[in-house]
Amino acid sequence: MLSSTNLVKIAKKHEPHAVVVADNLALPHPARTFDFAISIAVVHHLSTSARRIEALKHILDLLRPSGAGPQDAGTALIYVWALEQKDSRRGWDEGHEQDVMVPWVLKQRREKEPRKKMGMSREETRSEEHRTNDDKTYLRYYHLYRKGELEGDVEQAGGIVLETGYEKDNWWAIVRSSQQCR
Repeated sequence: MLSSTNLVKIAKKHEPHAVVVADNLALPHPARTFDFAISIAVVHHLSTSARRIEALKHILDLLRPSGAGPQDAGTALIYVWALEQKDSRRGWDEGHEQDVMVPWVLKQRREKEPRKKMGMSREETRSEEHRTNDDKTYLRYYHLYRKGELEGDVEQAGGIVLETGYEKDNWWAIVRSSQQCR
């Protein structure tokens, strides 16, 4: 929750927007309210297929139904980490595990120490700072989505996929609730 809390503090500075921290499986908003919803780098942190599908269902339930026609219905943009990242620094690809723990380092603010001795090099000073480093490493769960898997989860959640793609190691989909198109 630490990173969400910090993002909320930043977002509150940009009035007139309202900001809420919520559980993706218990969203506090009324159903059929929003024209557009965005879920970036959230769903892939849920540890089971059932929970990921349930999260997508909650997002779809928030979307406004169509008025004059299907083009008026609310849509959502969903981004998840892709398994197919062979060209990235992570190097995951087909054949790798889909459920992984990824380290995240919380950098502590460092006070710059004055050079202890005249003539101490910048590298020696950095080395000294590194030794007093209190950075914390946390492991975060990720489900790496295979090509086509996000679309299947959206359909199981009661959604219709309008458009999909791959961008910067992520699969994305623009979706609408199938309930809206009746």
